[in-house]
Amino acid sequence: MITERIESSRQNYINAKPAISYERARIWTESHKKTEGESVVIRRAKAFRDTCEQINVTIFGEELIVGSIGEFRKCGILTPEFSWTWVDREMDNFDERVQDPYVMTDEQRTFVRKKIFPYWKGKSLEEAFLAQLPEKTAKVAVDTGIVDNDSKWRQAVGEMTPDYQDVLFKKGFGGIIKEAKEHIIKLSLTSAEDMKKKDFYNSIIITSEGMITLANRYGQKATEMADIENNPIRKGELLKIADICGRIPENPPDTFYEAIQFVWFTQVGGIISENPLALNIGRFDQFMYPYYKSDVDKGIITKDEAQELIEALWIKLSEWVWTISANTAEFFAGYNQFQNLTVGGKTREGKDATNDLSYMCLKATERVKTHQPGLSVRVHQDSPRSFLDAVTHLVSKGTGFPAIHNDTAGYQMLINAGYEPEDARDWNNCGCVVPHFRKTGEWTSAVNINFTAALEFALNQGESRITGEKIGMDEDKPTTFQSYEEVEKAFYKQFDNLIEHSIIATLLAQKLHKEMVPRPFLSSCIEECMIKGKDLVDAGAKYNLGPVLTGIGLAVTSNSLAVIKKLVFEDKMTTMETLIKALDANWEGYEKLRQLAVSVPKYGNNVDYVDDIAIKIANYYYKQGHKYKDINGNNFNTAFMGISNYLPTGKVVGATPCGRKAKEPLSEGVSPFAGSDTSTPLEAMRSAAKLNQDVHSGGTLLNLRLNEDLVNTKRGQSNLGFMIQSFFALGAFHVQFNTISTDTLRKAQNNPQDYKDLLVRVAGYSTQFVNLSKSMQEAIIARTAHENY
Repeated sequence: MITERIESSRQNYINAKPAISYERARIWTESHKKTEGESVVIRRAKAFRDTCEQINVTIFGEELIVGSIGEFRKCGILTPEFSWTWVDREMDNFDERVQDPYVMTDEQRTFVRKKIFPYWKGKSLEEAFLAQLPEKTAKVAVDTGIVDNDSKWRQAVGEMTPDYQDVLFKKGFGGIIKEAKEHIIKLSLTSAEDMKKKDFYNSIIITSEGMITLANRYGQKATEMADIENNPIRKGELLKIADICGRIPENPPDTFYEAIQFVWFTQVGGIISENPLALNIGRFDQFMYPYYKSDVDKGIITKDEAQELIEALWIKLSEWVWTISANTAEFFAGYNQFQNLTVGGKTREGKDATNDLSYMCLKATERVKTHQPGLSVRVHQDSPRSFLDAVTHLVSKGTGFPAIHNDTAGYQMLINAGYEPEDARDWNNCGCVVPHFRKTGEWTSAVNINFTAALEFALNQGESRITGEKIGMDEDKPTTFQSYEEVEKAFYKQFDNLIEHSIIATLLAQKLHKEMVPRPFLSSCIEECMIKGKDLVDAGAKYNLGPVLTGIGLAVTSNSLAVIKKLVFEDKMTTMETLIKALDANWEGYEKLRQLAVSVPKYGNNVDYVDDIAIKIANYYYKQGHKYKDINGNNFNTAFMGISNYLPTGKVVGATPCGRKAKEPLSEGVSPFAGSDTSTPLEAMRSAAKLNQDVHSGGTLLNLRLNEDLVNTKRGQSNLGFMIQSFFALGAFHVQFNTISTDTLRKAQNNPQDYKDLLVRVAGYSTQFVNLSKSMQEAIIARTAHENY
């Protein structure tokens, strides 16, 4: 049973409105004014330390886990060194945004416009990116919905996993400082390389000092609160918090409580440093279990007390709000930070890794119903039946959690990417559905590519059907195509062009991140960065993978090509001229033809006719993307991961040959187009499993919706478990389920105040249904609710 403390904190989380704090930006700006002329990495490190020394220290209510990034319970911060112009444009209407609105006062707006933004004018990453981006690429890739890497030039990279096993829990930040000083002693100032390393190690010392200071300040705050606390139980809790904050994260943790507080302080440090996307927790049940078992064996903690601490961490992870532009919010809807936490799987030696904490994490997600952490499970053929039962039980609760991953496929993806076998076995999920490892530097969501836009340009002489603007490459009139092969050739020509612009935009973003925003704090959390004396932006990690291109609209594009192939060129039931007229008219007046198009086999029903087209596109996509190299000489990688990107990309694409109407959502990941998977969920799985998923190291996502009656019994949940194992036996990587009825979702739309904690699976993440725009809600409802297996 959830404790009163956790329920109180949960209600505060549910009911609080996301509010913006400018404190981090204020301190960061004042620090930079004082460090003009110093190296970039030292300036960023000092700004971090100054923030740790000055930011407001607040302990809310009955908290057991402490640490916040601002003065508000549900808080977002500003990072003007990355971008301030979008904030200036949008903040007057923050509270009216369709997706992810924020609370910001007039006083705050006045302050940042007078005291913060003027300093950063001409200095931000966004301004440099837009100034250097080629005009042709800008036309395709800046706020268009065609190619989008907005989150990599208006925001930080994020997308890393602190190494608790080999760095943080072994050394503490005090040990990291000692190690950095030892490295400095060995350097020579007569070497240019060593001069750079000296700055790097000094930056590590500075950020580590900041973390220790921040924790000590929370310890002092807890002591002050204890001095005036009349409740003896709470007084004791505050004194314990003070004791813990006085010892960690300077030193390695000794207890489960200390370890869990250490994890949250590390997250706070990452947020302060760069407001990152996908700052993953990693394999929580693995690195936390020794502390849990030791404490339980010694009688230091009970299982219920440990459960409460886990649930307290879940709430803290959910209180941070990722502050993003309206455009980025369309692609990452629902205040989601993608702090992924992975349980289950195998050990580095290849044995089953499931333990008590694996189950306790599943229970925490079921009980507190927070949208963070992004809970992922690794399932293998020898996973305990009880674990798979616990997974399907959680699925039946309708939260959209957990994301379910094939342990073997994740391992194979990393082996293909060049990982050592032991490291590949030790993978955790990153962000949405990216197999990752804690010694990795990677941009897992570097750029979104609209596949269906490429088809539209092929069929419309390079022009947008909605705006009439020439965005794609020149192309012949579609009425001149004499065969399906000519249509396909035109599509791939436009597709190549979009990939090329994606590469150009990403290389520039990489270059600017390296020059302008090194990452000293997060680099201190990676063992090889310390060994090499190299920042994450300089490929300091053990494994440095190329950026990931994310494909959107695979199902819609495949379905549309199948319609052209069958109706125009094989069965000759219509002409290309008539089909183009129907698309221009958004199918108005062509309903009979539209129904013919709808009747053509669709991806997601285990029909080779259309699935083969999807396979060909996916294979081509990998080969074409993989041939390019990033700024560090690594091959680009590909993915079909799922975020809310299929809505904004659909809004810019006109009607498509598959029967979809203009501006409707596209398809996500390797999922079927909403409502087109008219067979069973197993057939949808078979279609997805035909794709060569092991080459797409950025991950593949399959989103399915099941009628809640299918999983509300033990037998139904058991059947689901067998279906998942069958799917994974086909080589597939990932699947996740929504199991909430349409009736409940409609009620939540009409009475949001009664459904504030209703979680749904959006794409590669879950979030509160009522926090989604109406169009996003409708996209979820439109998915086929399968009624049988």
